[in-house]
Amino acid sequence: MARLNLWRWGVFGLAGLYFLVPLAASVVFTVDVPGHGLTVDAYTQIVGTGGFGSSLLLSLELALATIAVVLLLMVPAMVALRLGAPKLRPVVEVVCSLPLVVPPIAFVAGIVTVLKWGPEHLSRTPLFQTFVAIQNPDFPVVLVLAYVVMALPFVYRALDAGLRAIDVPTLVEAARSCGASWPQALVQAVLPNLRGALLNASFLTLALVLGEFTVAQLLGFRPFAVWIVNVSGSQAQLSVAVSVMSLLVTWLLLLVLAGFGGRSRTTSRG
Repeated sequence: MARLNLWRWGVFGLAGLYFLVPLAASVVFTVDVPGHGLTVDAYTQIVGTGGFGSSLLLSLELALATIAVVLLLMVPAMVALRLGAPKLRPVVEVVCSLPLVVPPIAFVAGIVTVLKWGPEHLSRTPLFQTFVAIQNPDFPVVLVLAYVVMALPFVYRALDAGLRAIDVPTLVEAARSCGASWPQALVQAVLPNLRGALLNASFLTLALVLGEFTVAQLLGFRPFAVWIVNVSGSQAQLSVAVSVMSLLVTWLLLLVLAGFGGRSRTTSRG
């Protein structure tokens, strides 16, 4: 047992070094200016840099919209799958895992082809305005649709793990026997027991949207990740400082969500 604990701490230590050493090197790069010593100017200049606020706000708006759409799509589908067609689970799992094997370049090429095809063939129909509206730079709905597809593997895994931990048929049957409708059974009986899975799915989607670069860049939009890369061409220290800050904020959100989920489980048990 002592040897097992030693190996466990050794693995945790190596994993910690793997993550912390690059982060420490990045922090040193942002605060150590040759000839001037240590300075935090790179961090104090972040807020005042042009495009920071607008790009970050856009990414957060895209993240919230993506989380809402993917959960509204996946939660009822996963519950219905578990209740009515459990044999179709492998098929749904394969479909939801496809974004992991499709290269982002090929994915974007398909989106660009559809966006070009629409105006050319639907210019005299009401759908033409739809193609224009989903590409509005102020809030590109096309990015939300793309991020929903990219988030499917992570959301599916999180929800599947949560549904496996509870007895969905019994919960729904009990709610229905008390006079609840199907939507009421889902909202009042199933969702409270999926709070942890929903939080995990939301955090994974948030991390995906905040860090995604390829799709947004190739489609010509400028959310937070694209802004960081554009800034790095002229202000390397500033871009690394923004990356460090975004990583720390992401970790903080993870801790907040984990703490919220733990408190919620404790309250429900009480």
